[in-house]
Amino acid sequence: MNASELPLFYERLVQRLRERGVVCAITSGLACVHYGIAETTQDCDLLCHTRSFEELLDLLSVTRPEGRDCHYRGNLSPPLDARWHRGGWTSHFEWGAGLEAVTLDVFGHALRESTPWEDGLIGLYAGPHTVAEMKRTSRDKDWAAVTALGVRMIEADDERGWLHIFNADTLAELLQAQACPSALAAARPALQLALARDPRAPGALNAERRFWEELDRRRIQLLEGHLRPYVAAVRQARAGQALSLREDHALRLECAARHLPPNPLKEYGLQRYVGEAKAALVEGALIPADALTWLPDVAIYFEWLNR
Repeated sequence: MNASELPLFYERLVQRLRERGVVCAITSGLACVHYGIAETTQDCDLLCHTRSFEELLDLLSVTRPEGRDCHYRGNLSPPLDARWHRGGWTSHFEWGAGLEAVTLDVFGHALRESTPWEDGLIGLYAGPHTVAEMKRTSRDKDWAAVTALGVRMIEADDERGWLHIFNADTLAELLQAQACPSALAAARPALQLALARDPRAPGALNAERRFWEELDRRRIQLLEGHLRPYVAAVRQARAGQALSLREDHALRLECAARHLPPNPLKEYGLQRYVGEAKAALVEGALIPADALTWLPDVAIYFEWLNR
């Protein structure tokens, strides 16, 4: 399957899931392509309501593009199960292997979602607000997409777009042409500075971005630490066996029950997690200590861990 055929393949997959009553949507890179702010991607990230995971597994088991069976990707993937996805784990699938593999990453929750992702669907895709929140990662390439999505939202009269502008020049231009609601500015110190034409605004935007990058980096490190015993158990249990998707799924459920905490970030403590991220930024000289006052309260982006 060539790259030009992949978006249609993923869209048909979502259409078939919707026909079964599954609440799901394409997000991340492929959504950016759909919204016209990226040119291409070969991967697909899928948001799927956790109550529909059995339907998703059933469909993946019988979907065979070019005669290739679907399977979990390597030993690293946690099982597609609500108990773990409610805590932020992600499941990874592929058809084929290597560079030519067709891949699918499944999320039960949108990472950093401030509102339920199900409430903002646009056709087969997650809304730009959800996509922009998921793109607040430690990868440099994602940040241009965050700002671009914010611009599109503002142009479409979605005021939440002001929360996603991280480029200082872009923000200054928008503020000359558009009115930013005071309620949104109140929740974002960097936006307040920009509205006041304070010369510290670019530094505040940079500090906020560095904060999100550090939060994502620490989240990944925390998950990777818990994955090691699980991956070792999966590798030993599989021992080179050729398993069907359902057989592999059952095996991973057993290994996860013994080795994978369902909600590691909540167990670690959100206040501790956020506090350590702030401290690391100052200790690493990534932002000055007084820039901590420019950082927003991020608690709303992690409330879904308690649902």
